[in-house]
Formats: sequence, structure tokens, C-alpha cells
Amino acid sequence: MNISDVAKRTGLTSKAIRFYEEKGLVTAPARSENGYRSYDQKHLEELTLLRQARQVGFNLEECRELIGLFNNPQRHSADVKARTLQKVADIERHIEELKDMRQQLLALAESCPGDDGADCPIIDNLSGCCRRSQA
Repeated sequence: MNISDVAKRTGLTSKAIRFYEEKGLVTAPARSENGYRSYDQKHLEELTLLRQARQVGFNLEECRELIGLFNNPQRHSADVKARTLQKVADIERHIEELKDMRQQLLALAESCPGDDGADCPIIDNLSGCCRRSQA
């Protein structure tokens, strides 16, 4: 299978596939005499795993670990589950951080008159300064 076939079957771009190869995230494909990459079913599975893992929030290093587990017949499902639950905890922490950011932004917006005047508590707060009206 060539790279364009793999791209169609995995939903990845050829550029993404080459990127994952450069980073050593997938098993290196065989090369034909003319230098073209040749992929097999294992590559499809690795690349599909990568695409889907990225879609649910795993970063590249976490994907590397998942690919390692995928390729390890001695893996323990407990290890995969632990990584997945850690990702869930990371996402939950990030959601809380986003909620805090939202509240801060709403409080800033509430403090601003939103009129034609130059005084803006939002800018003052974000810049760390307090403007004093010039007389």
C-alpha cells in the first residue's frame, strides 16, 4: 500500500503520516527499490490508533506510549486503562481551569461600562496598572 492509500484509509493526510514517521511514533515502513514507502496492515492500525488517540486528547508522547503498548503482546490492559484514566483526570482539571477563566472574564466584563469612554477596567486589570484620570 502506498502513502495515499494509507491516508485515505486512516483519515490522515500524507503530511501527517510522514510527520508521525519522522517522530518515530509508527513502525518505519519498508521502502521499495524506487524509494517509495510500502505500508501494511500494522501501519494502518498504528496510524488509526494515533488519529483516534489524538482526537480524544492524547499528546504525541502519550501516543508514543500507546503505540508501544499496542505493539507489546505482553501489555497489561491495566496499563492502558491507567493512562486513559489519567487523561480523563487531565481533561477534568483543564475543564475546571477553563471554568475559572470564564468566570474571571465574566467578572472583568461586568466591571467595564462598555461605553464610548477610554477608561476600561478590563485593560487596566489585564495590564496590571490602574489608570488615573488626568485633570
